[in-house]
Formats: sequence, structure tokens, C-alpha cells
Amino acid sequence: MKRTFSLIALVALAVAASAQTLNVTCGNVTYQFPAAQTGDMTFDQGTTLTIMDKALVISDITAVTVDDTEVTDDAVTVTYDGTTAHVAIAGNVAKYITATVSGAHVSIVQSEDVADEITYTLSGASTDGEFYLEGQYKSTVELNGLTLTNVNPVWSGAAVHVQNGKRINVKVITGTTNTLVDSPSGDQKGCLYVKGHAEFKQKGTLNVVGNVKHAIKAGEYIEIKNATINVTAAAGDGISCNQYFLMESGTVNISGTADDGIQCDLDGTESTGELTDHEDEDTGNMYITGGTITVNCDGIAAKGIKAEGDINIGGDVVINVTTTGDGEWDDSSLDTSAACGISADGNINITGGTTTLKATGSGGKGMKCDGILTIDDGVIDVTTTGGLYYNNGTTENLNYTGDTDKVDSDYYSSPKGIKAGVKTQTTSGYTYTGGIVINGGTITVSCSGNNGEGIESKNTLDINGGTITVNTADDCINSAREMTISGGTITATASTNDALDSNANLYIKGGTVIACGAGGAECGIDAAEGYSLYITGGNVLGIGANNNAVSATTGSQCVLSTSANATAGAAVSVSSGSTTLASFTIPTTWSPTNGGHGGPGGWQAPGGPGGGGQGGNYNVLISCPGLTSGSSYTVTVGSTTYTAKAATSTSQQGGGWF
Repeated sequence: MKRTFSLIALVALAVAASAQTLNVTCGNVTYQFPAAQTGDMTFDQGTTLTIMDKALVISDITAVTVDDTEVTDDAVTVTYDGTTAHVAIAGNVAKYITATVSGAHVSIVQSEDVADEITYTLSGASTDGEFYLEGQYKSTVELNGLTLTNVNPVWSGAAVHVQNGKRINVKVITGTTNTLVDSPSGDQKGCLYVKGHAEFKQKGTLNVVGNVKHAIKAGEYIEIKNATINVTAAAGDGISCNQYFLMESGTVNISGTADDGIQCDLDGTESTGELTDHEDEDTGNMYITGGTITVNCDGIAAKGIKAEGDINIGGDVVINVTTTGDGEWDDSSLDTSAACGISADGNINITGGTTTLKATGSGGKGMKCDGILTIDDGVIDVTTTGGLYYNNGTTENLNYTGDTDKVDSDYYSSPKGIKAGVKTQTTSGYTYTGGIVINGGTITVSCSGNNGEGIESKNTLDINGGTITVNTADDCINSAREMTISGGTITATASTNDALDSNANLYIKGGTVIACGAGGAECGIDAAEGYSLYITGGNVLGIGANNNAVSATTGSQCVLSTSANATAGAAVSVSSGSTTLASFTIPTTWSPTNGGHGGPGGWQAPGGPGGGGQGGNYNVLISCPGLTSGSSYTVTVGSTTYTAKAATSTSQQGGGWF
């Protein structure tokens, strides 16, 4: 009875002082009731005290105090202090919340009757704690200088685990540094896990380590605005979500992941076990329109940025992705898989930003998609240095140098700079999907490994603008179907194969094209056997042991063809009398390894005067406005001049036979 009378007296005091707050503490949980809001308070047979509809068992109450603390409605604070944690709950939401504290492990369960968003502010530090939140309504979780490591989980192995299947606003408070590390054991999907969708905001710093699976995982979408997120290690992905990934600003740094850097999956239970009842059909896509992303992946066949849908990149975003992992054999699909900087199962659309991709592992790729890659603007720099990856399920070779024409394509992954589209063999032939469309931007690609191709489309390839520079071992620019160049500036140098290689017709309608292929049987500009090269516009220079025959068509622009001693860095020009019609410079990156043709008759020589290597004779194909069919022109290559007659078509031309 004495305890009951003391409570009654304190409650009466709180009511009398309307500016004060009644703090009712039950263990490590304090309920804060502003005196102005308390209204009627009731005792039930001396065992229960009810304030603002929150029923408190008197035997659980360890302290009752009155002070002038200001209480923010709809707020819960969790303060970690070593091996303990304390929870403070605003009186107006106390009736909706059941809080349990075990050491520094905190569990909060929201009633399904919650009608207003509650903000949970987490601060302090613990080397063995966690925050677990369960409910059915959207919430805000503020990280306000929180350092939390979960060693011996009580409710979840995650450091922060939010089971609300709604929008969770994760505020990384400006000016604070927050660090989360999950338990080294358990079945948690992420160190920071949100069952619903997570929106990261404000300008604080969040450091995350995922010891079991992902560092950050959301069952639905993730949005990042302003926050700085550093993932320093993860047994799975750095950031993983379903539905979509959106980044408008902020900084994301990811390293030390065993799997992908950032991954967005199609929403569904078959592969992820996550929610499927959302109304948003925009699933599996990524939208990256601002901020800075830096990803360093060393996992086997890992992807820096991976989407099961489309990837859209634009604005002033800066993306830097480096992959170092080698390829691997996939027992389920019975083929090889390789690392890639940016990979989409759907389309990739780039309208701006600066994207730098590097792949050093065997079979590594810079950028690939199964759909259509469209580049409208932006700066893209891709470098791959790994060898060709071979694996038939029993034998692995990280630098295969054999002839892949004699190897099943499932058994190897070639290094590629940019690849898009899918070529599929069927019983009736091949089907082609996807492709590449380049309308603008500055694109630089370098691939040095065996079979290393710069820009490859498994369907059509259209270039309408932009500045494109490609330096490769294998084909610089390759298409499985028609290739059409209508504008832009293209500089392509291949050391062992063709510079431009279309496996169907090749159309050059405009722009500036400098295409330098290898010696031997390779071409500067090549269309597949049975198809044709058509030139109706532009300034074109093709150099190789051969160049494809040019076919006449309506509106054909005249061409010149001659054999010349071509060397890297040499100036090339076409003139009529004292008038220069076109001028080019052979790129200094051109370094063919198998030499040009020798003298008349088309025979090859390994070196020496008129033979292979730099200094050998190559076919030089030139087209530019102002040429008249049947007229002769002076072609200057380096310090040597040649005479060639213009025509609307040519036969197949080699370095020493025409």
C-alpha cells in the first residue's frame, strides 16, 4: 500500500505541474508522460497503473520521477552503454509499444494499431548488442552516433533488424559516424536488415560489416540520398535489395565483399524469400542519378553493380568499379561465368555521369547487359587486363591462348570491355536480342587479353554520335548483325584482329572513322562473307592486311584503296592538287603483332623490307566527301606518296594485291 500511495502522490504532483514530465521506469525502459497530456490516470486494485492508455504493472516499476524534460511525441530513443541499453518512450505512443531489454539487446514490437509514424533514435556504443523492431507501419530509424556490434544475438544476428514490411526512413544524422557489425553466426540476411523498403537520408557516415551474408539488405527497394555508406566487408553482397535501387546523392564505398557490390533482384519468393505483395511493378531496376559510387570486388565472378532488370545511369554521378576476381564454372547452368563491373539482365541506359570500370581477373568484363545498351552522353572508361578464362567443369585455365573456334562457347569467358545482347542458337538457326546504340558521350575502351574485344553487340550495333576510342587485342568493335555508323568520331586499333567487324552488312553513313586492324588475314574494316560494306558518307580510314570490298549503293561516297607502308603515328592525307580533302593520324596505340602483307601477290612475310610488323605494307582504304569516281588522287602515308583512283566500289583489298 505504501508504494501505491507514493505513486499516487507523484502522479498528482505531475498533474499539478503542467510543464513537467512524469517518468515511469520499468527496468531499462522509461515511459515519458507529459503532464499536459496525461489526463485521467487509474489504478486497478493496486496492481496496475494506466496512464495515457498504457497499462503498467506496478510490480515492474522501478522508479517514478518528475522533471522538466521536454518530450517529443512519436519518439523512442535507445541509448547503448557498453553491456546495457536504455529505452525512453514518448507517452503518446507508449500504448503501442512493447519494449524488452536484455543487456544491450533491445527488442521493440509495435502494435498493429499504430496510426502515426514513430521515430527511433539509436545512439551510444556496445560491443554486444542489437536493435530489433517488429511492426506493420512505416517508421523512421535515426542513427545518431551509434557503434553497435552483435556478438551473442538474442533476437537476431543483425546489428539492426527491422521487420516492418513498410517504408523505413533510415536517417544517418548529419555530422555523426555510425558503425554496425553483425554476429559472426546466425541466419540473418544482413548486418542492417529491413524487411520492407529502406530510404537512407541525411549526411552522416554509416560503416557496415556483414559477417554472415550481406552488409545491407532490404526485402524491397533501397533509396540513397546524401548519406555516406562504407561497406568494408561482407560475406555476400555489399548492398542487396529487391524491387529497385535508387541513388540520387551521397557516397557509397564498397570493398571486401565475397559476392557483388550492389545487387538488385527481381521481387519474388522463389529465389529471395522476400515480399511479393507490393504494388510497384518497377522491379529489378537500378536508377543512379547522382552521388559517388566506388566498388572494389575481389570475389570470384563477382559483379560490381548488378541488376536483374535495367540499369539507368545519368546526372552528375561518378562511378568507379574495379573487379579482380577470376571466372568460375557454374555447375547449375553448366557454363562459365566471369566478373563484371556493371551487369544487367535487362537494358542499360546511360545519359550522363562519369563511369570508370576496370577488370583484372581472368575473363573479366567492364559492362554487359542482355538487353539493349543505349549511351546518350557521359564519360565511360573501360579497361580489362585479364586473360581468357577456360573451364570445362574439370579443367581450369586462367589464361587460355588456344583457338576458341575449336572450343564449346560454354567452356570459356572472354575478356570484354562492353558487351550487350544475346545470340542464341536454336534448331532452326540463331535468334538475336538486345544490341547497342551509341548516340553520344566519350567512350574509351582498352582490352589486352586473348579474345579481348572492346565493344561487342550480339545483335545490331548503331553509332550515331560520340567520341569512341578502342584499343584491343581482338576485335575493337564487333556486331553479330548489322553495324551502322552514322556519326561520331571513332578510333579503333586492334593488335591481332579486325578493328571494325560486322557479321552482317556494315554501313558507314557519316562521322569520322579511323580503323586499324592487324596483319595476316585481318582487316581494318570487315563485313562477313556474303555481306557487304557500304559507305555513303563520313571521313573513313581503314588500315589492315585487308579491308572489306566496298559495294556501291544509292548515294555511295567514293573510296580510294592503296597499298602503303603504314606505321603508328604516321600522318595520312588525301589531296587533289594543292587541295587537301581529308587528313588523319594513325593512332600511336596501333601495334599489330602479325604484320602486314609483303609485295605483290598477297604473300605474307614475317618481317624485313616490305614484310610483316610495323613497316610492312598494309591496305589503306580511304573515303571522304569531294572524291569523284574515276579521278586520281594523291595519298600520303607518312613521308611516302601514292596515287589512287576513286571509285564507288572496290574488290577485296590486301596489302600487296590490287
